[in-house]
Amino acid sequence: MKTITIIIFTTALFFAGCTKDLVSKDYSEINPAIFPQSEEDVRALVNACYYPLRGAWADGINGQTERGLIWMDCTTEILAGKYGSQQKLGLLNYTAADVEGVTYYYDAFYNKISRMTLAIDQIRISRVSDNVKKNAIAEIRCARGLLCYDLFDLYGPIVVAPLEVLKNPTVERPLARLSNDEMVSFIEDDLNAAASDLPEPKDAEYGRFNKALAKMVDIRLNLHEKKWDKVKALCDDIIAYKQYSLDADYVGMWGLEGAKKSKEVIWAIPCNYEGTSESSWQMYALPLNFTPKGGYQTVQSTWWFYDSFEGDDVRKTMLITQYTGSDGIVYSRANPGTVMDLGPIPLKVDPDANRTTALSTVDIIVYRYADVLLSKAEAIVNAGGSPTQEAMDLINTVRHRAGLQDKQLTDYSSLSLFNDLILLERSHEFWCENGQYRADLIRHGKLLEHAELVKHTTYATPNKVVLPFSLKTVSEGKGKFIQNAGYF
Repeated sequence: MKTITIIIFTTALFFAGCTKDLVSKDYSEINPAIFPQSEEDVRALVNACYYPLRGAWADGINGQTERGLIWMDCTTEILAGKYGSQQKLGLLNYTAADVEGVTYYYDAFYNKISRMTLAIDQIRISRVSDNVKKNAIAEIRCARGLLCYDLFDLYGPIVVAPLEVLKNPTVERPLARLSNDEMVSFIEDDLNAAASDLPEPKDAEYGRFNKALAKMVDIRLNLHEKKWDKVKALCDDIIAYKQYSLDADYVGMWGLEGAKKSKEVIWAIPCNYEGTSESSWQMYALPLNFTPKGGYQTVQSTWWFYDSFEGDDVRKTMLITQYTGSDGIVYSRANPGTVMDLGPIPLKVDPDANRTTALSTVDIIVYRYADVLLSKAEAIVNAGGSPTQEAMDLINTVRHRAGLQDKQLTDYSSLSLFNDLILLERSHEFWCENGQYRADLIRHGKLLEHAELVKHTTYATPNKVVLPFSLKTVSEGKGKFIQNAGYF
């Protein structure tokens, strides 16, 4: 791994001040006798740990760009591109030399985990009240667990630097990646601790972490590990809060104020025109000539994906199949031009015609209650080895909101048929959200199959279920950091 570097907290820079004589000062450490001293200081440390989890092209892992997790939908039938990382991901034709959408996530965000570890230690030894410490550390452990899970999902086990290493930054000490069991245990310990001390959903501020989010990330982790009993128990915990329900208006959740008003949203990232957190999917999805306000379309969906929906499924509403361009031409499947030749426009969100920059005010929804219901259905069936009516009822609950008729258990009597249905419903429900459908396909051994079927790729080799690390990361690991198999 890279030599661990302590990254200076943004908030610590407030103490640097200005100097007329430009005398160099060492800010590589934050003196606990000086910072943090107050509850406000602690809040600044906590907010710094939310920072890498926001939406932003430059440094936010939930950005709606080629550097955000949404880009993982390019590895599936949901998104397709003609060039760049979107094309390479779609063909599963990526290597350790590819940055955007491939090695970028680890190199950009692994050190943020170290930052969170240091923040926890700084808060623990600070002089603020125990209650302030408890609440702050819970938020940071949730942030660390979430970021670790995101990277683990993409790459497999990663390096997590111990505190003693971070406190001795001048000593070069390359570290090995954790084992799979160690990685899972580390993430789960963070999420369990966070769930114990975070506020309940009814008491949490919009956009901040709560118990349900910690449990939702733990659900994703245990789905990854196929620990079905744990998945079901966690789903039941969230259901028991009685704070969530399916939003009757699926499309409206991605309206200008939709997420804020929705009882379905477990965690969303507030966005604004100023770019505190950046919402920019309209620019990536819409063609230049889209009216009344276009973008610089970098991806399309696929007609294969569109055709997989039932005719009256409201979830495909924002897969745009026809529009009249600013040039007066009607673009459609029959007359696609260069804007629908791969598939419909995967808009998903309100077009926000009033935006004057690349940014929008549509909040980024990361996790929703529908995920709890579909995860519980999957867990029930895979734990027991055969489909049940209880599991089918959960799927039908989600389908009802989409305006669809019930599926019948007799038509999905085998485990494989039921899991195929789960995957189909998950793709229809969560397209262009946080890129999680890739993990769903991998979990059921379908990623390579779908890539070959939809994208006709010849690069769908088994190693592609994880991304490679950069050559620089492996080199700086000095033999301790081992590259994922199949990458050089």
